Amino acid sequence: MARSKSGNASALKRYWGTGAGAARIRWGTPGDWTRCNRQLAKYLGPRAKGYCARMHRARTGTWPGSKANTGMRRR
Repeated sequence: MARSKSGNASALKRYWGTGAGAARIRWGTPGDWTRCNRQLAKYLGPRAKGYCARMHRARTGTWPGSKANTGMRRR
């Protein structure tokens, strides 16, 4: 049986969303999207920005950069 080149998407989502990868990103804190992008850019290239935005929305309930984002730094 041939092995899929796409990998196990659900395992990756679990790792970066709630597992050890999520602990490195610290979802819901200032800079979480930036940390995600830096970590995943090694593996996904420019697609990391969109993936991290969707993961941010799933984990925190807001899009990165939104004024409703509780993790935004106060200026």
